[in-house]
Amino acid sequence: MFRFHRIYFLLALVIFIVEVCIALFVHDNFIRPYIGDMLVVMLIYFSVRACFTIPVIPLAISVLLFAYSVEILQYFKVVKLLGLQNYKLANVLIGTSFCWEDMIVYTIGILIIVLLDRIKLLPR
Repeated sequence: MFRFHRIYFLLALVIFIVEVCIALFVHDNFIRPYIGDMLVVMLIYFSVRACFTIPVIPLAISVLLFAYSVEILQYFKVVKLLGLQNYKLANVLIGTSFCWEDMIVYTIGILIIVLLDRIKLLPR
């Protein structure tokens, strides 16, 4: 059911700004690949929660499965298969390289969300 939730929108906005800053200014081997990937699942989760009333666990699992799916598409080089390899936006949004560590980082991001909800640090 649609319901705008201002706090989740603001959380998503802050994470989006952090992600853009990471993409533009951070070129290391830890924050960009690991923290950035962990934040992306949080960004998706908070964006959906900003607009819809969905229970925490089903949404967390859905976001995690979505992230896994995108990573699997990278394994099969879907950007190249679709002929989108010359489009920077497609390369950034879908990604071009599969990495098992990304699956672990996505899982950690979602576990953090669930933990924050369980200890009641996220709004209801």
